[in-house]
Amino acid sequence: AVIRLARGGDQKRPFYNIAVAEARSRRDGRFIERVGFYNPVAAGAEQRLRVAMDRITHWSGVGAQLSPTVARLVEQAKAAT
Repeated sequence: AVIRLARGGDQKRPFYNIAVAEARSRRDGRFIERVGFYNPVAAGAEQRLRVAMDRITHWSGVGAQLSPTVARLVEQAKAAT
């Protein structure tokens, strides 16, 4: 399994779900579990990043690989707490 971003949102307004998926499934396709989100265009009081650290720990513990971007976002989330 891999933990990667799945893109949602409108054209020119990206929104990413952080999802645990089978490595062979397509980017925005089937996933096993949603473990957070990343909103790069968050404005005002909107939350920019939410990560369920307990689930990330669980999935990496059973062998899931983090994509480079998700690894960076997880580090940011750790630093924020």
